[in-house]
Amino acid sequence: MRDRYDRKINYIRLSITDRCNLRCRYCMPNGLSDWVPMRDILSYEELLDVARAAAALGITRFKVTGGEPLVRRDCPEFIGELKRIPGVEQVTMTSNGVLLTRLLPRLLENGLDAVNVSLDTLKRERFSEITGMDELPAVLSGIDEALRAGLKLKLNAVLQPGVNEEERWELLSLAKDRPLDIRFIELMPIGHGKDSRPVYNEILRSELKERFPGLERDERVHGNGPAEYWRIPGYRGSVGFISAMHGKFCGSCNRIRLTSTGKLKPCLCYGNAVDLMPVLRGERYLGREREGERIAALRKRIRQAISEKPESHCFERLSEISEERIMAAIGG
Repeated sequence: MRDRYDRKINYIRLSITDRCNLRCRYCMPNGLSDWVPMRDILSYEELLDVARAAAALGITRFKVTGGEPLVRRDCPEFIGELKRIPGVEQVTMTSNGVLLTRLLPRLLENGLDAVNVSLDTLKRERFSEITGMDELPAVLSGIDEALRAGLKLKLNAVLQPGVNEEERWELLSLAKDRPLDIRFIELMPIGHGKDSRPVYNEILRSELKERFPGLERDERVHGNGPAEYWRIPGYRGSVGFISAMHGKFCGSCNRIRLTSTGKLKPCLCYGNAVDLMPVLRGERYLGREREGERIAALRKRIRQAISEKPESHCFERLSEISEERIMAAIGG
């Protein structure tokens, strides 16, 4: 399906929970416990109804997110149900990696196509400072186990001045002997990210070119997102840059986002959303005998959200950002 700017929308990010087992300082600082009641979180059956409606409109690629999706019981089996929907071509997941080793066999059994793992440091003490938890060994174990199993894997790193910016080369070295991509993501001014300063990718790219004169653009397709990839001579993996602030990629945006509470967001930057709850839980649409009517109503609202996608975000103009929720509540 195409939006009013003729962009092909074939990708949806499904948040299945706002809970997380870490407390990253730029996402969910320690002490935050204002969870959405479970009764207000979409059930797996409701999420699957949304996925069926989306697939019928030509959305073929699904990313399961949170919060931390693996803290929700039976997440691997939900991924398997997504994979079985006609028209779904790919199901991937974003995770902090803490539970990856434990749940990897079930994720593989249910057909997970790839995983993105967030990792901002390789120093154990600093990991605890950034995330609020001493879980770096578990994350590194999960990364290695996933690679050994042949699962496609990307690492997402957010650099911050005075926090971890000097670790850029150490993080990058993970792609030297491992078949993974390391992606540097500019910190977006959403939620608690508004209180922190980013390290801009244009600076990182310049430094990378100086350090590796043989650097080449990597034109291969690495996933569904807006990352720009480069290949370093002698490295098994590639380095990617997601530059929301200084590399605006809105012209090729192909996604919409569903929060765990049923709000379909056309753009991360703005607070407006299309509410799917009246369809998912409205008496008019309840019962399996009304499944066709419910899916048709969901398709209509998904079309509405896609039609309302703005031409671009406004992260560079902070006063115009209308999204006030934290990333865990939106779906990272």
